[in-house]
Amino acid sequence: MNSMRAAVFVEPGRIELQQRPIPEIGPTDALLRVTTTTICGTDVHILKGEYPVRPGLIVGHEPVGVIEKLGSAVTGYEIGQRVIAGAITPCGQCHACLDGHSSQCGGHAMGGWQLGNSIDGCQAEYVRIPNAQANLTPVPDGLSDEQVLMCPDIMSTGFGGAESGHIRIGDTVAIFAQGPIGLCATAGAKLMGATRIIVVDGVSERLDVARRLGADVTINFREEDPLERIQTITGGTGVDVAIEALGTQQTFESCLRALKPGGTLSSLGVYSGKLSMPLDAIAAGLGDHKIVTTLCPGGKERMRRLMAVVASGRVDLTPMVTHRFTLDDIVEAYKLFSHQRDGVLKVAITP
Repeated sequence: MNSMRAAVFVEPGRIELQQRPIPEIGPTDALLRVTTTTICGTDVHILKGEYPVRPGLIVGHEPVGVIEKLGSAVTGYEIGQRVIAGAITPCGQCHACLDGHSSQCGGHAMGGWQLGNSIDGCQAEYVRIPNAQANLTPVPDGLSDEQVLMCPDIMSTGFGGAESGHIRIGDTVAIFAQGPIGLCATAGAKLMGATRIIVVDGVSERLDVARRLGADVTINFREEDPLERIQTITGGTGVDVAIEALGTQQTFESCLRALKPGGTLSSLGVYSGKLSMPLDAIAAGLGDHKIVTTLCPGGKERMRRLMAVVASGRVDLTPMVTHRFTLDDIVEAYKLFSHQRDGVLKVAITP
């Protein structure tokens, strides 16, 4: 057999299942047989034409799988070993990687994001993992595919938002939007030591999940004004850190207005068009505010640490897998996920 099934971006509004050649690998690559993957909100941006990729690209960037082949230069791994690879696959050797910005590998914005962006991704039966030595992480014994499925992207991204915000023990944190990444930011804020976590969303089921992951206060913006409630909770001072997890002007501005002077806005959203900054929300530029952006940290050490958190039992993200599909039904999975039907949070795709 020299062909495989794969989800392919054809044109805006159209991703379809096709037969494609099984990838060839080079000396520094690995070939994974994908056992479980998922659909990300970024994949929906690709489907809608809001994020441009080349037609014919295999999409997907969250692989759990088994090593099928190893390049001649890759050592320390075995054929048949269960592994994950991060959505971001840095080389580990360029200036950006060695400077501590591996998500920007190669020195250009988002350079570490290759799978399903600049090279074929993992919504397929097989995927080529570049720079395998830097990016393959063995799955600990006893952990299922679904237990580690969030590690490659949304767990790393959500936790990254908490880390980039430099949350300290005793901080008050507000997180706007409780989709998959926002929920992971909530769990990350709890692990970082925040003692008052306020989350905002308009879907009651997501607010319920947020409470299970560590939220202390949940605000449904359809029922009350989040900023008024946050001001009441904080005695009018504002929060230490606000995390934006949706990528809209409204949530970005709300994060700014929720901050105390000297507070930090940690931005995780993917924005389109222009993003404006009201001057009164930042005290005309003199409020000592910090704004930091984060692209999902990748690499094998990052993945090892995230799976260690899962294995410890400190965070359980399996309830976020609300729907399951085979690869043959991935077009239907996209329809469900992109329209946010039936309470979907994340889908598991099994080739």
